[in-house]
Amino acid sequence: MAEEPSAKRHHAETSNKRSNLVDIKVPGEKRNYTRTLERVELHGKETLEIVCTSEPDKADEVISRMWMKLGGSPKRLTDMLQHDKLFTFAGFSIETDKEKLKLSGMEINANKFIDIQCKWRVPYTGKEYDSLTDVAASVIHPFYKGMKNKINTQEDYKLWGTSELPDNLIEYARLDAYAAYKSWFMIDYVIDGSEFAKEREANNFYGHPYCPF
Repeated sequence: MAEEPSAKRHHAETSNKRSNLVDIKVPGEKRNYTRTLERVELHGKETLEIVCTSEPDKADEVISRMWMKLGGSPKRLTDMLQHDKLFTFAGFSIETDKEKLKLSGMEINANKFIDIQCKWRVPYTGKEYDSLTDVAASVIHPFYKGMKNKINTQEDYKLWGTSELPDNLIEYARLDAYAAYKSWFMIDYVIDGSEFAKEREANNFYGHPYCPF
């Protein structure tokens, strides 16, 4: 969800209750946690609230809250992933995403899952396949070209799905998710506009004289 920007740096909240005991984090140890980052900045004036959780019930709670804001009844994450009308999911190299989702017992509606790499090419790059950073920097804002600058692409990826994610990886995850969403939104809008123009041309729309009455 987008909010007005703030001059303050985002702050984080966690559901883990702290005590007088020392909380020792063991690398690679899987643990349940929920972490909220507020007013996380994107390019321009956009900000996001991020809820990062390993707890399915918490994910369902957030999804239900979103459904209710849209005027619907509460839904679970699995219902959202399988919905055949309201949602379209987009990503890059989605076969890997499908495999990881199945490990958690989840699956996205195949008719509503778009692989952007198969639908769009950034002109004149000479690449066989463009990365998300290539596409997002091209269709959204050059800011996204540096979206991986704050992570170690070799070491940090080992933490996904096991350890509690540090803030820099949560921030990267929100950039990754937003960039995929916004890229496909822009691309789909352009494609729709092009198809609409072709239909009008095919119907000789532009050949008719303009008549105000």
